[in-house]
Amino acid sequence: MTEPSPLVFGRTHGHDQLSGHEQVVFCHDRFTGLRAIIAIHSTALGPALGGTRFYPYHSEEAALDDVLDLSRGMTYKNALAGLDHGGGKAVIIGDPEKDKTEALLRAYGRFVASLGGRYITACDVGTYVQDMDVIAREGQWVTGRSPAAGGAGDSSVLTAFGVYQGMRACAERLWGEPTLSGRQIGIAGVGKVGSKLVDLLAEDGARVTVTDISGTAVDHVRSAHPEVNVADDIEALLKAGVDIYSPCALGGALTDDTTATLATAGVRAICGGANNQLQHPGVEKLLEDSGILYAPDYVVNSGGVIQVSDELHGFSFERAKGKAMQIFDVTRRIFALAGDEGIPPAVAADRIAERRITEISQLYGIYLGK
Repeated sequence: MTEPSPLVFGRTHGHDQLSGHEQVVFCHDRFTGLRAIIAIHSTALGPALGGTRFYPYHSEEAALDDVLDLSRGMTYKNALAGLDHGGGKAVIIGDPEKDKTEALLRAYGRFVASLGGRYITACDVGTYVQDMDVIAREGQWVTGRSPAAGGAGDSSVLTAFGVYQGMRACAERLWGEPTLSGRQIGIAGVGKVGSKLVDLLAEDGARVTVTDISGTAVDHVRSAHPEVNVADDIEALLKAGVDIYSPCALGGALTDDTTATLATAGVRAICGGANNQLQHPGVEKLLEDSGILYAPDYVVNSGGVIQVSDELHGFSFERAKGKAMQIFDVTRRIFALAGDEGIPPAVAADRIAERRITEISQLYGIYLGK
């Protein structure tokens, strides 16, 4: 009977955390111009699952920083989502509008396939369903494909649904009822996820104010919901007096300065679809000290990874939606532990995730035969 390998935890940043990753692979194909990095943080719960980001990083070091951080976050996200998957992520260095070709994507697909199923990819910033269809032509370890190619299609539906479940848990914690009816919600970023979140909030009777740098995205929301208010920027959005602030665009939106701004504006909770919302470790403590309830992003935005994980078993939307519904209960559990132990919700979430990873990894010491 073999002993399980030791687990290394810790959601901090920087190259000093490279030792916490099981495997980091640099991929370069001269013919297609592909430059990519695949990072596997942990396979303690199963094959690493996480998307591929196609982005014009200014340096290889910046790309490495991002993929290490993102892959580590996927370990915690998948653990808290109850999935039998570890954490992984990949980045392709380049401008997706200029550098993306069929040959480059297929070359990348061959690198993914070379890992023999230790890493399973999906969509992320700069990659889309049609890209996954191309990558999948070189191997089976690809999710987020189109329905025509046997996949689940756009995962933003369940991502938004999960964020909504997290908001319901925030409302219950703050006001005693799991409903957003009559509450003022401010959404920064109304792209694929944010716009679908507006649909759910409108159905629940919430009052919604949105902002986005894309006028087209705002027009799309207003065409479906003319009652929605529009703010020119985040500062104007907060001045509208929001109960819950929902960052649904880029990461790093929560800083020391923005925490002070949110507290001054009277924001009671933060619950959004953006990844890596905390600019640095310690912001979660500032939010706690400011009386702002923070629903950890890697918990509430896990509906997308729940969907692509289900695709590996023959996709069922209702089954995946039922799993995403559990984000409400997981968020409640995190808030309860945070309250009982006097710690920020982000710390409570990490503890729950690490406990599950440690406990399940011990099962690999049970010999199943040949």
